[in-house]
Amino acid sequence: MDQHLGSCNGCGGSGSPLMKFSLGKDFFGRPYDRLSPSADQSPKWYCQACSMQKNWQRDVRDIRAEHDKLTAGQSSELSKGEEFRRATLRLREIVALLDSAQPHSPLLASGDVKLLLERLNTATMPV
Repeated sequence: MDQHLGSCNGCGGSGSPLMKFSLGKDFFGRPYDRLSPSADQSPKWYCQACSMQKNWQRDVRDIRAEHDKLTAGQSSELSKGEEFRRATLRLREIVALLDSAQPHSPLLASGDVKLLLERLNTATMPV
């Protein structure tokens, strides 16, 4: 994690340390490197609150991609019953956090997460 002073690329706030995360694991535990220093020509910097919301955003994106694979009949992490349950629980958690956040998240809309949760709820749950 690097730190930077300036304004947050999420909420525009300033005056607090900003962070950039480059290495980590996605929701399903797969490694990723989304901000390689040599490849990232315009890094984004986030305050603590927006960094947390970026993690939520990443989880929603990962779950959406796996849901798209599942509905297309492709191999998906969501075809594993435990991963399906984890993803559903995580989406519910994110909706609750977004609905209680003040001010509302500039990075992720609660309605978009609710829609994905509804789609997941209508999918056939793996055994």
